[in-house]
Amino acid sequence: MNSSGNSVSAGVIDRPIPVMEIFGPTVQGEGMVIGRKTMFVRTAGCDYRCSWCDSAFTWDGSGADSISRMSPNEIWEELLRLGGDRFDHVTLSGGNPALLSQLGGLVDVLHCHGITVAVETQGSRWQDWLIDIDEVTLSPKPPSSGMNTDWSKLDDIISRLSGRAPGRSFSLKVVVFDDADLAYAETVHERYPNVPFYVQTGNPDVTTSDSSSHISHLIERYEHLVDAVMKSDRLNDVRVLPQLHTLVWSNKRGV
Repeated sequence: MNSSGNSVSAGVIDRPIPVMEIFGPTVQGEGMVIGRKTMFVRTAGCDYRCSWCDSAFTWDGSGADSISRMSPNEIWEELLRLGGDRFDHVTLSGGNPALLSQLGGLVDVLHCHGITVAVETQGSRWQDWLIDIDEVTLSPKPPSSGMNTDWSKLDDIISRLSGRAPGRSFSLKVVVFDDADLAYAETVHERYPNVPFYVQTGNPDVTTSDSSSHISHLIERYEHLVDAVMKSDRLNDVRVLPQLHTLVWSNKRGV
């Protein structure tokens, strides 16, 4: 049994987790826990193929040689090796971590060591271990991604998360690149008005190495998004965010 009382088979618990990278401590750059000191565990694989994905190496084959198949305890040992006693928060990232039923074993190990656990997923797949996550960010993808939202699946996931025990939180976040994305964000917010909601600037250039020019452009995009949200009468109870890590490190990985 996991901490929520759901039965977890031994086969699922024992199945290794495909890990692309483990890094930190660093700051969370996105969503409801932006600025939070955290460690990252990035898993391989995604069911989406977003046109502007900043971590396509998790699913396009280019990072295949970087995948390590690790047990929850091996992941914990690597987190300790890198972070020592300088962290109490771990973010599960991807790709889409919600593809992996075996992550429940890692969530249990982290909680046993007193670690707060966060995850970001697009809301396309349900896993029972999501019940036990302390901070869930659902980030459905807007039109610029080239992906389509399955509203019935997202409805179901939000319904399940809404019934969790007190002290566990979740939110919605939409990345905005253009006016169509902003309209999509308005639709999402109106569909789920009681869920904390964040809009965030997108990064249109995930390959440039010209950090100063890139950061300047991202600040301009953030200013544009702030102005657009201020003019909207459908986005009042929202928070407008930059991608914090890109403003500090541009496209650098592992930070």
